[in-house]
Amino acid sequence: MKLKLFIKRSIMTLLFVAALFVTASSISNVTFQDLKIWVENIYKERVSHAQQAPTYRQVKHLTIVEAKKTMISNDEIETPSSLEEMIDFEQYPTAMVIATGYTAGIESTGKSSSHPEYGITYSGVKVKRDLYSTIAADLDVYPIGTILYIPEYGYGVVADKGSAITGNKIDLYYHTVDDVFAEWGKRELEVYVVEVGNGTLTEEALTKLNETEALQVFRQKLVENNE
Repeated sequence: MKLKLFIKRSIMTLLFVAALFVTASSISNVTFQDLKIWVENIYKERVSHAQQAPTYRQVKHLTIVEAKKTMISNDEIETPSSLEEMIDFEQYPTAMVIATGYTAGIESTGKSSSHPEYGITYSGVKVKRDLYSTIAADLDVYPIGTILYIPEYGYGVVADKGSAITGNKIDLYYHTVDDVFAEWGKRELEVYVVEVGNGTLTEEALTKLNETEALQVFRQKLVENNE
């Protein structure tokens, strides 16, 4: 029953389409061959457009590639060249100081390299010129462990004291006397008080400061300059 109904409807549909085509042909003089060519042209245009248009996968790939180019391009990404560019030191209080340089040698400490306490600061840690260097200060003004940022020198951690280092004076550690004269000398300048110390400083704490991951690029530059 269903098969007969399907065949009957199909025959009626074909007859309707044939009648429609005959009517259209008589009015517009369009032949069956013309209709066939017209349909084929539409099909070719659609196929050609589909082949030329980028797929979602292609568009997504191009977007990712362009993003990567932007990320790795030196023209697009500007990395800070100094700590001053990376860190907003204006958030910290400032102080005017007179800064001089010192070494672990006899000319600054009265101790020769053979002395058992040579290179050992008042806090007990060894002198260090690093991303965070050891400096001397008046402990009544800047307790042991105080961190200062000294422009053109870097971070200084108060680890030592000296009889001539009183009031607003600080002493910055350098490896040699030649380094003191060549790189610093004596200056009056404004420093940033990053953190006030609690009176203690350990090698572990100083090492941890110098291994701050985000600042290693600047540490590397400092090491290269001191080689």
